[in-house]
Amino acid sequence: MAQTRRSSVAAADLLAPLTGEEISAAVGILTEERELGAKSRFAGVYLNEPPKEKVLAYKSGEEAPEREAFVIVLDGSNGETYEALVSLTQGKVNSWEHAEGAQPSIMLDEFDECERATKEDPEFREALKKRGITNLDLVCVEPWSAGFYGDDDGDDDKRRLLRTLVYTRLEPGDNPYAHPVDDLVAVFDLNSMKVVRVEDFGVVPVPQEKGNYTPEAVGQMREDLKPIEITQPEGPSFELNGHEISWQKWRFVVGFTPREGIVLHNVTYRDGDRERSVLYRASLAEMVVPYGDPDPVQYRKNAFDAGEYNIGALANSLELGCDCLGEIRYLDAVMADSRGNPLPIKNAICLHEEDFGLLSKHTDFRTGQVDVRRSRRFVASFIATVANYEYGFYWYFYQDGTIEFEVKLTGIVSTAYASPEESPKYGQLLNKEGLYAPIHQHLFNVRLDLDIDGRENSVYEVHTEAEPIGSENPHGNAFFAKPTLLKSEKEAQQVVDSMAARYWKVVNPSVKNAVGEPVGYKLIPHGNVLPFAQPESHIVKRAGFATKHFWATPYKPSELYAAGDYPNQHRGGSGLPEYTKDDRPIENEDVVIWYTLGSHHTVRLEDWPVMPMQYAGFKLQPIGFFDQNPSLDVPPPGGNGHCHHGG
Repeated sequence: MAQTRRSSVAAADLLAPLTGEEISAAVGILTEERELGAKSRFAGVYLNEPPKEKVLAYKSGEEAPEREAFVIVLDGSNGETYEALVSLTQGKVNSWEHAEGAQPSIMLDEFDECERATKEDPEFREALKKRGITNLDLVCVEPWSAGFYGDDDGDDDKRRLLRTLVYTRLEPGDNPYAHPVDDLVAVFDLNSMKVVRVEDFGVVPVPQEKGNYTPEAVGQMREDLKPIEITQPEGPSFELNGHEISWQKWRFVVGFTPREGIVLHNVTYRDGDRERSVLYRASLAEMVVPYGDPDPVQYRKNAFDAGEYNIGALANSLELGCDCLGEIRYLDAVMADSRGNPLPIKNAICLHEEDFGLLSKHTDFRTGQVDVRRSRRFVASFIATVANYEYGFYWYFYQDGTIEFEVKLTGIVSTAYASPEESPKYGQLLNKEGLYAPIHQHLFNVRLDLDIDGRENSVYEVHTEAEPIGSENPHGNAFFAKPTLLKSEKEAQQVVDSMAARYWKVVNPSVKNAVGEPVGYKLIPHGNVLPFAQPESHIVKRAGFATKHFWATPYKPSELYAAGDYPNQHRGGSGLPEYTKDDRPIENEDVVIWYTLGSHHTVRLEDWPVMPMQYAGFKLQPIGFFDQNPSLDVPPPGGNGHCHHGG
């Protein structure tokens, strides 16, 4: 195979995602060298990032580090999983390892194949017939990950399984989630492409009331909305060079993987004549959606949408004026299908800037002098559809040095049947026919490899305490922020305490600001929640990362995912609980912090038939990183300073 060595590339290109041509080349090299057969499937083909130290030391003009593809191969003949590193630089396989016992994420075409094969199964058809359903063209078989619950029969743990939920339409184009065919599950083996068994918990009514939400179904639309035009006649204020963004004083690389979606690399802020490092890598490290209904069908609904489904591969192709509004630039993403063919997603990443209200304002009441600065933020986002739900993932960069991560949740709630004569304990009735949506949670974990002015950082927990009345507080009014150095991984495992105004900060002890304190950034929680499932439950064992909001680990390049490399059908204990079991020191280390954020969804009637947007997130805010407000040089609005006036 011909070599594709590049003697020199731009530093940002080292972290650019694989192109379609590179995916094809990697698959071709691996197929030829390992003599892969027709039953081999490619569960992932994406960039194997060069070592951190090489990326940070690299200068344009030098010989570039080797460009490699990381490839996950599922051998369909024996169900075994293998990991390969393929050198695109040298045109050869650098490594091939057996990932013993691992089940890779479910591939897109496996969903389609499962639905088709399930509909052909005689036992499944008979179960539908018992419910009066004979038109298979209207039946929707929705594959869900099988998980692990310790109650499986026979050799289920040796199979590659899906558990299907079933819905039906009343007519083509109808919303199937309005008509769950409840208490019917087909357990499906993806290796044999056959139904293992049909679990029929009894015939219950299929709700018939429609739940359509398109303008055609709704009818009369509001007529009192005037147009809002967002224009930038001179173009946007950011520059896009390949995958590198330069906006205001920020500079960073936007990557993308099938598992994580957007990945931010090498985030820096220009402070005077210094370009200062803030983040080396940031990404979604896992998410899980546990449902709170003990019903025999509903309790199995616990999807790890990143590790089990590859949420990045489920990204939408975004449309101007619909998903993104303004002067937009897009980046495409290229995934691989299970046969190793490039699968482009056009306009997967939306890049733009937007007005964000006031940045600062002060009126000198003595002189009438008013100073106003308007805030503008840069947005990098993508939206993924995971069956019934849509998730929007947004990274915001602000002019004052703040970074924010926000998840927006919409789509359609997962539905079931409950007796309309009773008020269900574990969810909400949506109509009088028994359409029902269980209570559930969405728990996300974000991995943040912070490099605050360099790689050697320390972590503090900071909360506020009231000073007891005494000689230091004779009037009872005193309170103060108390920092505590977190010296090891176990000390760092913490939860949000909003009543104590708790936050966590990462500092560089060797770099001091104007008052002699170490420079830092702090993580500020927004609203949050912990799992309500019991600690001994299988879902909590498998999603151990969700039991704490805050974790910190010393940097290790192989530790990327909060629930481990292969959560699909894993029994639990992997990921952050395993990473931190040795209680490694984190003081003055190249430290990585992990933050779990949650959205608690007690379903409302107003969430049906399509859910208004819900939000969850956090902020990274400079704390002593700058010597003063870094946004003082943002000009007043209007260009002519008309808001900067005297009374």
